Amino acid sequence: MFFQYKPDTLCETELAHADRAALLVGCVTGEELADAAGPLGIPASAVAACAEMHPFFRSGVEIYDDYTFTQLRVSEPDSGRHYCVAMFIKRNLVVLVDVEDPEQFVRGQFINVLQRYTAATVTAEKLLCAFFDALITGDTQFLERTGFELSELEEDLIHNAADKDFNIDILAVKKQLLVKHNFYEQLLDITEALKEDDNELFPVEELRYLANINTRITRLREDTDALNDTAVHLQDAYQASLDLKLNNSMKFFTVLTTVFFPLTIIVGWYGMNFDTMPEFHWRFGYLYVIGLSVLTVALFTLFAKKRKWF
Repeated sequence: MFFQYKPDTLCETELAHADRAALLVGCVTGEELADAAGPLGIPASAVAACAEMHPFFRSGVEIYDDYTFTQLRVSEPDSGRHYCVAMFIKRNLVVLVDVEDPEQFVRGQFINVLQRYTAATVTAEKLLCAFFDALITGDTQFLERTGFELSELEEDLIHNAADKDFNIDILAVKKQLLVKHNFYEQLLDITEALKEDDNELFPVEELRYLANINTRITRLREDTDALNDTAVHLQDAYQASLDLKLNNSMKFFTVLTTVFFPLTIIVGWYGMNFDTMPEFHWRFGYLYVIGLSVLTVALFTLFAKKRKWF
């Protein structure tokens, strides 16, 4: 479907009856794009590019003499599902193409944005910036919640309360942050290409809207990267704590082995059973060896404690 702004309202219009001198906005499927490609001057290569979802977030922005084309992957915050739309931008024309958006999640946001403006105030630049702004709505709260989550994990680590799922929790946070980072990088690619306006689709005075949204996205990406660095440091600290616990265990067993090692010598010495050994036929020989063993362990324990081995 296509929309145009009348003085009082946003109206759906047929492409054949559209005023091509005014801003025309479309929300179409791939089939509808193929039917409208001729009248809109959209080349067959752009139509073909809308046939399937690009596997990566950063699919690039294609700049031509009279139009700009890109694919945009969007992640739904709650479910984590990914959607994909294509955008075809021309002077006085913005078309959103449903590539992989079965629940119309992105399409719904785009149509809601259209209703923000009137014929007197709407421009293609404002619409695009409002659409990008809608895509990042709530991301500040998401990053804030993630920051608190990482702080709680850090407290658990400091108080030795980290459980066996600590690494799994950190990996889950890092995965979410990686998706957000890629999403922001994609938006930055698009907004920077539109801001540079190499094919002169927008009036110069309107480019400030694109510069503003580009700055906002840049800050979100920087915050995301900072949180990701925190997650990496926490993961390293957790691994260091595990190594420290292992080292302490090994130290304990080493000291234990050192303390009881003299007993091995005593057992080996008196286990030779030579007939000429005086203690062998002595009636107090058994008690003597017990006393010698206890005294030896006590002395080595005091020695180890004095050296602060434990």
